[in-house]
Amino acid sequence: MSLLQQLVVRVRQLGARWFPPPREVRRPRALTGLPEWAEAGKKRRAHVKRVARLLEQWAVEMRPSQQERNRWLRACWLHDALRDAQLPLGASHGGAAADRAEQLGETDRGVLDAVRYHSVGYAGWDDVGKMLYLADFLEPGRRSRRKQRARWAKQVPHDRDRVLREIVSTQMRSRLRAHRLIDPHTAAFWNALIGRDSG
Repeated sequence: MSLLQQLVVRVRQLGARWFPPPREVRRPRALTGLPEWAEAGKKRRAHVKRVARLLEQWAVEMRPSQQERNRWLRACWLHDALRDAQLPLGASHGGAAADRAEQLGETDRGVLDAVRYHSVGYAGWDDVGKMLYLADFLEPGRRSRRKQRARWAKQVPHDRDRVLREIVSTQMRSRLRAHRLIDPHTAAFWNALIGRDSG
């Protein structure tokens, strides 16, 4: 090998070290059902399917991008994936599902936060968390306040944030009447919702 050829090889090696080829960006695939690792019984699976159907209905009216719609559905299929699992004392099923999904490659922080806090709310949520919270609460299989839930569900595509405030305030009032603690995440979520209006 000539000196010139050796020099070319060495420059290529150094260039590869300084300017590595771009890593392939892994796009999370769209989930079309509960993940393989889910531990959810028949009733829970039916609930998650109803949540997914409601999100799909809203997506038709609200017209989010395909990527955003996929985020809503990934969060939906993950949120109760470990609802029927035997978890350590103090662990939440949402937190456990978010941790498992992250270990298995989910990198979207908005999806993970939606799953982790779907039962209580979270001040740092983007749209995916809010949509999952609404759909989980408003899915038509829930027995209490069916007419009110149906009215709210129809209003979501046109006035999402108002419906969200009404639901969070209803949840907090219910806990106060029962003399139950309000989760700090719920209180912070409420404050964030109200703060956006007044600020």
